[in-house]
Amino acid sequence: MNQQGSRFGSGIEAFLYAGILVLSMWLVFWAQHLFRYDFYQLGVLPQTFSGLKGILFMPLIHDKFEIEHILNNTFATFFLTAALFYFYREIALKVLFFGWFFTGFFLWIYALNNGAYHVGMSGVIYVLAGFLFTSGAIRHYMPLQAISLFVVFIYGSMIWGIFPMKAHVSWEGHFVGLIVGIALAYIYKSKGPQRPKYQYEIEQEMGLEPIDLEAIWIENQRVIQEQFEANENPMNENVAPKQIVYHFMPNQTKVAPEDKTDQ
Repeated sequence: MNQQGSRFGSGIEAFLYAGILVLSMWLVFWAQHLFRYDFYQLGVLPQTFSGLKGILFMPLIHDKFEIEHILNNTFATFFLTAALFYFYREIALKVLFFGWFFTGFFLWIYALNNGAYHVGMSGVIYVLAGFLFTSGAIRHYMPLQAISLFVVFIYGSMIWGIFPMKAHVSWEGHFVGLIVGIALAYIYKSKGPQRPKYQYEIEQEMGLEPIDLEAIWIENQRVIQEQFEANENPMNENVAPKQIVYHFMPNQTKVAPEDKTDQ
């Protein structure tokens, strides 16, 4: 019951974090229509001092004239964030924070400055997808491998987004996000959920030598064989021959001879 309650609580917490992140996106999107300020200026403008603020604000800004942009990012953001916090609760905040920060930072360094601002949650989405897939693949733990395969099945086509195939699409942000996600999976591979260890693995970590069952079996077979050979060869010097002792008890009752009559 406690385990089920813990899983239920983890699920609620995962949906809560994912919901807060998605709600923040939509609140900013709503604010873009309420105020005359050009919110896109809060995005990343590569290799400029003013563009550094986009490292923090870029994922929350979307094109206000294209609702499809934020709709596509909403579903991916909610699902991948919820999966991160449900399966990697211990390190989820660190992965999200560092993925968020370093994606914007490396994008600011890597992307060419052509006067265009980079906005949108896509870079963070690639971080989450890259982390979930890579982490599940390298941990050899069935539940994490399952979510890894599911991410590939649902979002496998995202791989094409790291190539410059469409105009006005920040493929540099996708590429950087994917690399950051993969790197974080390796950095935190020893933290978070792990495959349950077998008894012999625990003993090896504690410096204990495991019981050599094979050697014990061989020794038992040798003893049995020696006993068998000793019984087959009673003249063996090391084994006393078997002796059979008969106890004879003479009859103590004497029968008197019958009287004979001469005729």
